[in-house]
Amino acid sequence: MKTDKTSRRIQGLGLCSGGLDSILSALILKRQNIDVSWVCFETPFFSSTAAEKASRMTGIPLTVLDITDAYMEMMKNPKAGFGKNMNPCMDCHALMFAKAGELLMEKGFDFLFSGEVVGQRPKSQNKNSLRYVEKNSGFDGQILRPLCAKRLPETRVEQQGLVDRNRLLDISGRSRKVQMELAREFGITDYPSPAGGCLLTDPGFSNRLKDLMEVQKIYHTRELFFLKNGRHFRLDEKTKVIVGRSKYDNRYLLKHVDTKNDVLIRHADLPGPDVIFTGDAHAENLKTAAMICAAYTKAKPGETSKITITRNGKKQTLCVTTFAASTFKNLMI
Repeated sequence: MKTDKTSRRIQGLGLCSGGLDSILSALILKRQNIDVSWVCFETPFFSSTAAEKASRMTGIPLTVLDITDAYMEMMKNPKAGFGKNMNPCMDCHALMFAKAGELLMEKGFDFLFSGEVVGQRPKSQNKNSLRYVEKNSGFDGQILRPLCAKRLPETRVEQQGLVDRNRLLDISGRSRKVQMELAREFGITDYPSPAGGCLLTDPGFSNRLKDLMEVQKIYHTRELFFLKNGRHFRLDEKTKVIVGRSKYDNRYLLKHVDTKNDVLIRHADLPGPDVIFTGDAHAENLKTAAMICAAYTKAKPGETSKITITRNGKKQTLCVTTFAASTFKNLMI
């Protein structure tokens, strides 16, 4: 393996999801005496939790970067389009490699790598898709996929002798047999299933995101986090009501509330959901939101419910007629 005149060790920067493939790709390179580091990207749609766990387990350094703004800009018009839901997989991967490439240039890494495997996901990890990602990342020739390198054209990384191609692998397809054997060889026993954790592949979440982007159009980042939990109701193009489904939902939603801009709604007397109101808080919208809140308590249809509305720390009470939850089904996203 080639080194510079000071015999500096080769340095690789890998994308890390925290899954087994990410882990193995780094360990295979470490066997070649290459210094490996990871970068993981966060948005409201995927987190760094698994990657941080993988870093602690392996001792491989990890950098976590929030790319929400760049990601949402890409989401407006992904060149390769969306998958079955709101998942722009090919342009997502291209953006991540582009951002990793910026770190490569800043920190002086020699190449980028990932745990991608040809054919593992037929639409987003076939040879054409992998090539698309490389070309659109801006780092053509500098991206190595150690687990399936022998199934792909030789990269500049290999041609320059930075990595020994003969010690890379030729895995393909959806079978996990080879990866499981490698995990045992490396002593890796604790890793997440390969199902993935991207919310953009979830139909319900995708519908709510599409509504936010195409109907509301103007939104704050916290509203992207709201999409993960609760029942969502669209009152008009500017206004939404989000109803917690459980104690967990309530805690999660309240964690992301902006008390200066969002309105909090609860039943004054009965246990029930925390309700978040965003948008145009005129009287009619607040009344509708209060009725939605009442509908998801144990108040009986026809009864009068006292609803507490909190805006900018100030509380007011609305008395509204309770309706069945099905009354508002047409407003649900």
